[in-house]
Amino acid sequence: MNIYILKFLIPFDGTANHNSNLDKLALEKPVQFNSIKTGRDDVALLGFTSGTTGEPKATMHFHRDLLLVADCYAKEILNVTENDIFVGSPPLAFTFGLGGLGIFPLRFGATATLLENASPQNMIEIIKKYKATICFTAPTAYNFMLAEMEKGIDLSSLRAAISAGETLPAPVYKKWLKKTGKLMLDGIGSTELLHIFISNRFDDHKENCTGKPVRGYEAKIVDENMEDLPAGKTGLLAVRGPTGCRYLNDSRQSNYVINGWNLTGDSFYKDTEGYFHFMARNDDIIISSGYNIAGPEVESALISHNAIFECAVIGIADKERGNIVQAHIVLNKGIKESKDLKLEIQNHVKKKIAPYKYPRSIIFTHNLPKTKTGKIQRYKLKEN
Repeated sequence: MNIYILKFLIPFDGTANHNSNLDKLALEKPVQFNSIKTGRDDVALLGFTSGTTGEPKATMHFHRDLLLVADCYAKEILNVTENDIFVGSPPLAFTFGLGGLGIFPLRFGATATLLENASPQNMIEIIKKYKATICFTAPTAYNFMLAEMEKGIDLSSLRAAISAGETLPAPVYKKWLKKTGKLMLDGIGSTELLHIFISNRFDDHKENCTGKPVRGYEAKIVDENMEDLPAGKTGLLAVRGPTGCRYLNDSRQSNYVINGWNLTGDSFYKDTEGYFHFMARNDDIIISSGYNIAGPEVESALISHNAIFECAVIGIADKERGNIVQAHIVLNKGIKESKDLKLEIQNHVKKKIAPYKYPRSIIFTHNLPKTKTGKIQRYKLKEN
């Protein structure tokens, strides 16, 4: 048994007034800093997964990876220039925020606005004040912005709205396009691959799909034996490219990387035109009476109801069906929950998608558990 002895205890009050012991200690250090030569394949940072499915994992990324994601995604997809002004909600500690608010602006000499509290309302104020042009956030925040634009708020300076972290519901995409006349770019990335690797483009996009692989990346759909699946068939998403999964001393590496392909834990299908369509996280597939039900499809149908602000779907145990769909719903302001509203919502879903997929259980709530990057923590709903 190893016994570790604590040598120093340095308090810090969280302020920047240089009066804390931590600041005083730092000020004692030499002002001059001698940089150390690094190789392109030296580890530059450790990125931790957000923990939406459980214990976070530490991922290692090389110095070259930082430039690669900037050139492969920000340059090719977003056409970033020095005139752009970035705003977003994800913290820099997570790779979605690190790219959108750190790496990309620095790489191209653009401007980044950093918020202590990146609430949708605070982001709106920044967009208005600084005329931000590129926004990185989750669909829920864009939904809030749409509601504010209906009240007359001007967000026309935004030329690019990037949605990631959660499934982009088709109704939010359509409302944004109708209101602004500009596309909202959906994409999928992961901490393991550092940033977005499949995305729609301004000149190559399709409604209700994630898009095509970013330059430098390959993607395919496989079954559980890593055999390729034909177009239109739902299976596991496998990706490889200039970045990839490198867990720090974690046996889960062998589950994520197989034969050089990164298995992201998502169910997708690829259509005949080469566009990739997200179905669900593998652990968000609900099997009810033998039917496979993708949670995001139900969520998209739910969010199209005008009483619903946001929602999350999980599967719960049921004696007759094995599992049933349960929806956790946050209503729009001014809407009161009732049994009649539950029935109305259930009937609405039956009209939008296959009737057997409707939520047999509905729980109204004031908020949904989320990570700091805006991802809904469905496992916490299951725990409760």
